[in-house]
Amino acid sequence: MALVLLHLVFLSIFLHLITAQQTGGSVSVGSSLTATPNVNPWVLSSSGEFAFGFKQIEGTDYFLLSIWYDKIPDKTIIWYPEVGTMVPTGSKVELVRTTGLVLSDPQGTEVWRSGSISGVALGFMNDTGNFVIFGSNSRKIWDTFDFPANTLLPTQVMETGEGIKSTMSKTNFSGGRFQLRLLQDGNLVLNTRDILSGSPYDAYYISGTFDPSNSTNSGEQLIFDEMGYMYILRRSGERFDLTPNGSLPSGDYYHRAALDSDGVFTQYSYPKNSTRNSNWEVVWFVPDNICNSIGGNTDSGACGYNNVCSLDGNRPKCECPQGFSLLDPNNPSGDCKPDFTPTCDEVESNKGGDMFDFIELNNIDWPKSDYVHIDPSNETTCKSSCLEDCFCAVAIYRDSQCWKKRLPLSNGRQESGVVKAFVKYRIGDRPLQNPPVVPKQSKDQRSLILVGSILLGTSVFVIFVLIGVICVGFFVIYKKKPRNTYPNSKVVETNLPSFTYQELVEATNGFKDELGKGAFGVVYKGVIGKKIVAVKKLHMIFQDGEKEFKTEVETIARTHHKNLVQLIGYCDDGEKRLLVYEYMSNGTLAMFLFGDIRPPWKQRTYMAVGIAKGLSYLHEECSTQIIHCDIKPQNILLDDYHNAKISDFGLAKLLMMNQSQTNTGIRGTKGYVAPEWFRNSPVTVKVDVYSFGVLLLEIISCRKSLAFENDEEGMAVLTDLAWDCYHEGQLDAFVQNDLEALHDYKKLATFVMVGLWCVQENSSMRPTMRKVIQMLEGGIEVEEPPCPFSISVTSY
Repeated sequence: MALVLLHLVFLSIFLHLITAQQTGGSVSVGSSLTATPNVNPWVLSSSGEFAFGFKQIEGTDYFLLSIWYDKIPDKTIIWYPEVGTMVPTGSKVELVRTTGLVLSDPQGTEVWRSGSISGVALGFMNDTGNFVIFGSNSRKIWDTFDFPANTLLPTQVMETGEGIKSTMSKTNFSGGRFQLRLLQDGNLVLNTRDILSGSPYDAYYISGTFDPSNSTNSGEQLIFDEMGYMYILRRSGERFDLTPNGSLPSGDYYHRAALDSDGVFTQYSYPKNSTRNSNWEVVWFVPDNICNSIGGNTDSGACGYNNVCSLDGNRPKCECPQGFSLLDPNNPSGDCKPDFTPTCDEVESNKGGDMFDFIELNNIDWPKSDYVHIDPSNETTCKSSCLEDCFCAVAIYRDSQCWKKRLPLSNGRQESGVVKAFVKYRIGDRPLQNPPVVPKQSKDQRSLILVGSILLGTSVFVIFVLIGVICVGFFVIYKKKPRNTYPNSKVVETNLPSFTYQELVEATNGFKDELGKGAFGVVYKGVIGKKIVAVKKLHMIFQDGEKEFKTEVETIARTHHKNLVQLIGYCDDGEKRLLVYEYMSNGTLAMFLFGDIRPPWKQRTYMAVGIAKGLSYLHEECSTQIIHCDIKPQNILLDDYHNAKISDFGLAKLLMMNQSQTNTGIRGTKGYVAPEWFRNSPVTVKVDVYSFGVLLLEIISCRKSLAFENDEEGMAVLTDLAWDCYHEGQLDAFVQNDLEALHDYKKLATFVMVGLWCVQENSSMRPTMRKVIQMLEGGIEVEEPPCPFSISVTSY
């Protein structure tokens, strides 16, 4: 045992020396780094203080290409690509001579690049925290200081017109709701913004360094000097100090300034060479009270819609009030959704009588959401007026006045004084305010702690003896114990965990929170361990009972693609069959496409290509070919980063049909069904190609496949409209004058032509999904499509 320990010590020293050899700061052209657990930094600065490489984000399986403080225990991140995209294991960053830094995913798809640069000679990580790319003439051609993320460092300068954005949250590094900018007029401002469009809202902090009477007195640069002081340099050469004089600690410290995910811009310091586990100390921050500083009429406020802001020291704390719950559980400062939504019909039919009541909240207000102000009023009148008004979701009563408010509620905050908020709810659906559960230690747990304490107090020799005995014991038990850890559930020959029905009942809180329903079953939100999941309760009839279910679960479990929703567990407990999937926080593609705001064109095209790649994988790359049979926007789900993933694949085989032969039973959804379903024709993967074509036209135009949900004559069909607009050269009408799409006209025309090829009535004329991808990505030219509707189709 002593010899083994000695070998381990020498191995540790050897690995440390190998790691230390990376210190020196330079990366040569052609060098690369692959993201894997416990991966070493790609490069360290010569001081060893800054590291550049992949950092695994705590609590996730994803990595962030980033720069961080390597000598600080928490490895604080100070730079990442502006897109903030986290990538899975197997992703790679490479320094390429013709393009600079290139980040790609495990499939080789480019995720980000440093810019349109060429003639790269060397990359260098310097001791200021700046990664610089040099050209062959030894001149700088790109550096991270010119493209900051959410952090500024000493020696960094921000020019007018430049800025930084906050992260979405502490574990989501995509651009958040807040930004810091040095405007052209010389003012340094903090403002919220619309995340999808990037449009800024009203500023909630203004430095006041714009002088309309004397332009030389206006701000020109935001400077973070090497001593740790931040100031705005005016055009006249005078300084406007941001860091208060005398506020910096004496001694050797790291300094940084960050726009955190809560919208507060803060300068921090941290002692170098600290002998204890220190924390970043706040030097100064703005604004003083962000809860009250944000008060615009076009934004949700410091927290999301329906959320309530309060101060915890100098930081905002966001909490959903009773009657509301977080839309995204991983983003506590985000939007809160109401747990109930009264309808106008119910209010009108009952006049608010016995159907609705109020939750009373004290000292909470949403001052920007009222549409009726009653002055004077009393509490009884205020409540009854809201009960009888179908638009009224909340009534605020204060100082003998009443404000009626409708959803969503904005700028929520805690107020001083006597303020009452009455939240209207449907009787029988009153939400409970559950106190946080603090798990009690069981007798067995206390015994384990006691045993652990005794073991820690014994000699090293005894500890190793016990470890040896335990290892042998586990080996014997493992050899004897069946692989299934849930004795009441049946075994499927995959690596998927199996669950009993009761376990999933508890995980979903009695199947309480329904996410959606479809042809195969109802989907509920659940929590297993600390992981949020989606549990699909199947209600179909199986051809061959248990055997059929096992076969299809095995097939689904073997499919792994970034554009497919991942199956992470199952239940086969008696007659009860359920599937456990990864949770997709941003809902369906239908919600994304057909909302009030048109999504960005580039984001839509990226999703279309991703869906095509997922379908191509199902058709051509799986060990068993999978025909989806129901491709539609409701079956495309969006993850935290709005990546599109196909759901419900592989489930069609569980229905009583044989996909390889002629069918008369129609599968699919109205508006997306291929013509061969109506004929005595074989059903092949081309039915999915047809459905994808309809979906692609929906993504392009943000229009639904059918304009009306009835069978009246004259129903507007999207495929007809697409052909007419294309044939007549009026794609502007098809995309409803979407300027982003029209500015990218070549890609727009390509995507429309691909969509028209996919919806050809003759299935043999439709391309494969592999060819669809090549056409969408510009790998091959797209020929002029013929009219897709040469043959009449029986209506249904």
